[in-house]
Amino acid sequence: MTGRAWRVVVPLLLLAAGGGVWWWSERSAPATVWQGYAEADFVKVGPTEPGLLTAVFVARGDEVASGAPLFAEDDTDERAARDQAAQMLAQAEEQLANLRDGGKPTEIEQAKANLADARATLARTAADLSRGEALLPTGFVTRQSIDQLRADHRSGEAKVEASEAALAQTRAPLGRDREVEGQRNAVAASRAALDMAEWRLGQRRVVAPAGGRVADVLARPGETMAAGAPVVSLLPPGNIFVRFFVPEAAFSTLHRGDRVALACDGCPADLSATISFISPQAEYTPPLIYSESSKTKLVFLVEARPRPDQASGLNPGQPIEVRPTGTRAP
Repeated sequence: MTGRAWRVVVPLLLLAAGGGVWWWSERSAPATVWQGYAEADFVKVGPTEPGLLTAVFVARGDEVASGAPLFAEDDTDERAARDQAAQMLAQAEEQLANLRDGGKPTEIEQAKANLADARATLARTAADLSRGEALLPTGFVTRQSIDQLRADHRSGEAKVEASEAALAQTRAPLGRDREVEGQRNAVAASRAALDMAEWRLGQRRVVAPAGGRVADVLARPGETMAAGAPVVSLLPPGNIFVRFFVPEAAFSTLHRGDRVALACDGCPADLSATISFISPQAEYTPPLIYSESSKTKLVFLVEARPRPDQASGLNPGQPIEVRPTGTRAP
């Protein structure tokens, strides 16, 4: 190449090199992106008592509300136990009512009639005694007759008192206080037994503890289920979260409560989540002594939870890109 050509090429090379240096120094740093995926805490719903599964009311993929029926077990034994407990309670309440009640109406009327007769006799003896005492000074009545009239009067008073006591006894409760209290406790025990029987019967129809999507149906009618064995797997929206891994260099920049941006195919542009868990241990440890080169292999598990209205659009296992925002959730 001639000297004249070099004088043309060298300035161009220097200009290109300077432009490359300027572009390298002025270009923005690449955005931080961590790879993750959607995960979920499934709610496995099973019976509280062992029994024969008779019906399943939901199918995989159904959306159910809280309290919606999920499945039912055979309740023949529980219905019989409930009916027996109800009858025992009714019997205990009748016995308590009998102890609290007084005598029969006819017995009370008879006691009233006896009291009226005794009072009439007392009035007659009082009048006879008054007339006899008035005639005693005249000599028409002997002292012996007066003594007899006084005895009849005292007898009449005693009969009135006895009739009044008999009437009060007839009106009083048949049972003593301790008997009434004991029967009242028996009624309470019978009512508690009925409540327990009703609860056991109610457990044969299991409802959704929370609203969400039916992720899976794990048993079918005709199967004998053990207590606690899952029949339906539910996925409430609030139980969906994002799990991702950050390198050791970025671990110290994240805190529980920080907000991160999420991105995935078909997801809304404003999808975000709040960090709920940061693992205190590295997920991968090189089989070497720590060094500056081996530290780059360390990653830490982080979990973040979107809002329930946004989480419902994610599916477990779906790939998610996570970016830090440098802000905290309100």
